Amino acid sequence: THICRDVNYGWLIRYLHANGASMFFICLFLHVGRGLYYGSYMFLETWNIGILLLFAVMATAFMGYVLPWGQMSFWGATVITNLLSAIPYVGTNLVEWIWGGFSVDKATLTRFFAFHFILPF
Repeated sequence: THICRDVNYGWLIRYLHANGASMFFICLFLHVGRGLYYGSYMFLETWNIGILLLFAVMATAFMGYVLPWGQMSFWGATVITNLLSAIPYVGTNLVEWIWGGFSVDKATLTRFFAFHFILPF
């Protein structure tokens, strides 16, 4: 909310960033659809790398979704990260590491900001 309230034209930058991400996903899904239509999934190595990139982009978008830190963001972070606790043996430790503690709070927000910024590189 700081960028929207205190920075000149910060609201414009935030909404351009959010809408640009949505347009990026539209183009990405069209690209995957084109790959399915033309049978590009036959080239397994290329297809698998593309799917890994898709999941990395989805993770980056999820972390960006959490950053405004509203009620939807908070509960989205809580529910989605709790899904990882279903992984046998390491799930609960992984969730606590992502959260930076035993619940979603400021440490989680700091980690998600760092991941949102670093993951695309």
